[in-house]
Amino acid sequence: MNAKWGSMKGKVYLVGAGPGDPELLTLKALRVLRSADAVLYDDLVAPEILRLIPSDVRIHNVGKRCGTKKIRQEEINGLMIALASSGLRVVRLKGGDPLIFGRAGEEIEALRANDIAFEIVPGVTSAMGAAAVAQIPLTHRRASSAVVLMTAHRAEDRASEENANDWNKLVGSGATLVIYMPGRNYLEVANRLTSAGLAADTPCVVISGATTRHQRTHRTTALELHHAPKLSPPTLLIVGKVVGLADPIAMAEEFWGAGFACDGDRMLPVTPLQDIAPLALRPGQLRRS
Repeated sequence: MNAKWGSMKGKVYLVGAGPGDPELLTLKALRVLRSADAVLYDDLVAPEILRLIPSDVRIHNVGKRCGTKKIRQEEINGLMIALASSGLRVVRLKGGDPLIFGRAGEEIEALRANDIAFEIVPGVTSAMGAAAVAQIPLTHRRASSAVVLMTAHRAEDRASEENANDWNKLVGSGATLVIYMPGRNYLEVANRLTSAGLAADTPCVVISGATTRHQRTHRTTALELHHAPKLSPPTLLIVGKVVGLADPIAMAEEFWGAGFACDGDRMLPVTPLQDIAPLALRPGQLRRS
């Protein structure tokens, strides 16, 4: 495959693939993906989205699942830099939004240090996708005026007392808590929440595989959270009064957008996207940006 700019440096696009449903991929993300020379993708990117990549594009799986690393972050940085330095248009494809727990900050630092041009294409973060399918308003003027996106994982160099103080502040704020990567043993998270002063009857919901055909949910309370079933990752835990406003039927239903159809080795948009596809996605326009 020939580089578009010869010996000139190319460009890296840090692209959010959204939470899973291919219809939640933005038009810009789709255009950039379809015009790429190389794609470096994470494991959480849905297979249906990967099928949108043209067959002649170089693809690299650089993700990790359940703590098992296929490749170190430094190697990912080096691969992005090497491909872009050879004049290629490189897409670094991440689940959700690249700026939310996606290590985009580290990759941005590496790209800047090596004078590589880059652009960020935001995506629907998993918190918003999960809340939408469960019909949970993350803010509500009578229940919560703030949202906190956090992870249950803590850095190894953080003291336990400091970490406990953080949880105390977050719980005391009354904000809706969206906890990424809560693990499959919810006892530790439940203990942190209740130890920080969260009321035992505070509603919680665990959402697994949000917006995908594998989506599962389990609604519970802070007191009973440790009894929640071990749902398959990726999971999110939403904690707060707003969970009580969710529609139980919506949380029980499977969610999957029916707006994509298979065409050989690609997934192509159909109604309602087909009306705009000819204008936004004509092959002759895909490589203009």
